[in-house]
Amino acid sequence: MAEKDNYPKASGAKFILSLAAFVVVVAGMREATSILVPFIFALFISIIFYSPFHWLNKRGVPKALALLIIVIGIMATGILMGTLVGTSIHQFSQDLPLYEKMLEHQTTQFVNWLSGMGIQIPRDHLLESISLKEPLKLIGRIVGAFSTMISKTFLIVIIVLFILLESTDFPDKLKYISQNPNSAHSHFTQINENIKKYMGIKTLLSLATGTSVAILLVILGIPYPLLWGLLAFLLNFIPNIGSILAAIPAILIALILKGLGSATLVTIGYLAINFLFGTILEPKYMGKGLGLSTLIVFISLIFWAWVLGPVGMLLSVPLTMVVKIGLEAYDDTRWIAVLLGSSDKMLQTE
Repeated sequence: MAEKDNYPKASGAKFILSLAAFVVVVAGMREATSILVPFIFALFISIIFYSPFHWLNKRGVPKALALLIIVIGIMATGILMGTLVGTSIHQFSQDLPLYEKMLEHQTTQFVNWLSGMGIQIPRDHLLESISLKEPLKLIGRIVGAFSTMISKTFLIVIIVLFILLESTDFPDKLKYISQNPNSAHSHFTQINENIKKYMGIKTLLSLATGTSVAILLVILGIPYPLLWGLLAFLLNFIPNIGSILAAIPAILIALILKGLGSATLVTIGYLAINFLFGTILEPKYMGKGLGLSTLIVFISLIFWAWVLGPVGMLLSVPLTMVVKIGLEAYDDTRWIAVLLGSSDKMLQTE
């Protein structure tokens, strides 16, 4: 009887201790963001390039040469994207004050027209609500974080190099130190396969989305199509709100320079592109294997952005997947993994 009475107390103490440990770990992650973010970024790049690296090895390419090919590919991509981002952002930053004045002038005309129709709207509040500054401030933080990662290309490439070198031995090491080798290897494989699947499909679909946006804006004659295409590529990694944020600047620029008709065409084009890639193709190729609740996806977006900054927004889904699979490995934390999972996934396991 005494044992039963002590059980709730022990469980409660264990829960409080786990919660305290979680708070300490999160606080430590926030303080170590400058070190942690490049490492996490490199880890996910390594997962993406893990398959090409081993494919080259299986084709008889020596490990050193395969690594050299991968490293050259990463650095070339980083330099190319860094050049495109830097040039486009510099040009747009110079023209931004002009666009702000043009938008203010058009807003004033609109307010005056409404006043003539007998509708009174405070001009200053309307200017604040449709200003370019607020959406661009958030977008600028995201692109700026990505540019910072590109500026650390050498450090990231070195980390990727060592991770890929250790990748073949890590499963054996995990088996050796684990109390349950088969379970540890199974969870490691599940994490690797899920993240590889998510990052691979998401990268290809995001690339297709960004390319389609750039082509659309070139056809419609909207300035900085490469910048908006790159923005669509990056923000497509952010669930739920990324595609909306990516569309706002291009629509506003089209409204300022080309008028309402052009802005409407840009809006329709963005909706069509995101419907094709986000609503039709992504569920088709991604499937329901990720097993995350829609609510948890949105909450994880906010949480990882708070902990790691803009890069946390880009990697919120794969990071949450890692946490969920890790929680599934232990009986004491499996209930948390169930809460993080989707109802469809839960029904499949019953």
